[in-house]
Amino acid sequence: MDQRNEVGDFLRSRRDKVTPEQVGIIGGGRRRVPGLRREEVAMLGGISVDYYAKMERGDLRGVSPEILDSVARALRLDDAENDHLHDLARAADPYPARRQGKRGRQVRTVTPGLQRFVDAVTGAPVWVRDRRMDLVTANALGRALYAPVLQDADGRGNTARFMFLSPAARTFFPEWDAGADAIVATMRTYAGQNPHDKGLTDLIGELVTRSDAFRQRWAAHDVRHHRAGVKRINHPDVGDLELTYEAMDLPANPDWFMFGYTAEPGSPTEERLKLLGSLAATAEVSETSSLRGSGRGA
Repeated sequence: MDQRNEVGDFLRSRRDKVTPEQVGIIGGGRRRVPGLRREEVAMLGGISVDYYAKMERGDLRGVSPEILDSVARALRLDDAENDHLHDLARAADPYPARRQGKRGRQVRTVTPGLQRFVDAVTGAPVWVRDRRMDLVTANALGRALYAPVLQDADGRGNTARFMFLSPAARTFFPEWDAGADAIVATMRTYAGQNPHDKGLTDLIGELVTRSDAFRQRWAAHDVRHHRAGVKRINHPDVGDLELTYEAMDLPANPDWFMFGYTAEPGSPTEERLKLLGSLAATAEVSETSSLRGSGRGA
């Protein structure tokens, strides 16, 4: 990804979304742009037109956080978009080592303590994924819930590949369009935070090449924070599930995120999760017995 193009395209895409009426600009004659003009953004942000034009050409070197915040207010950016603009500015730092910060010292293996914690949660699906959308680890119920993703030949345990390359995704995720929007916006947020992440860049390149749906969404330059929400899943073993999720950072590895899913007490989803847990436990017992019977479990 060309960083200057990323900056320019992002600012222009946000400028196009803001109408003059939204920011109190009335009239202004015939308009050739769908949203604000550059000079209007500059006026609202309290900077010169030349300075804003430089920013929109992709040059954020030396732009102060205060000016970034002023432009963010002018463009009516939400929290995720504002953070993304600051991430793009940090990526313009000419000193990569300072830019990368602690991400150069990532822990790449699941520690025994983390795995024990994940496994200790038995009443709710818990799983961990990285910024490249790979599922890193999960508890038993998490593995059962995401078995279609983990076992899919196209997805290969990666939620983005599964979403955009597997035909099964549209059945597994009934609200596929919203889920696809969310994954792409989250990936663009991650790319802005660490544009030199080769694994993520390679995944984006693969999906841009292989999926029209991904390519169209990537071109929109939308970003989001993936923190909490509702996920609807149509599981092949237990049917429809409506789950509330919470995302948690893992400070020991900033590239990993833990997700916990819960169901409304007394709801059909709660009963179906219990059934899924029972099915997973039965399958595990059956597999262990099979291994012992063949002598491989010794």
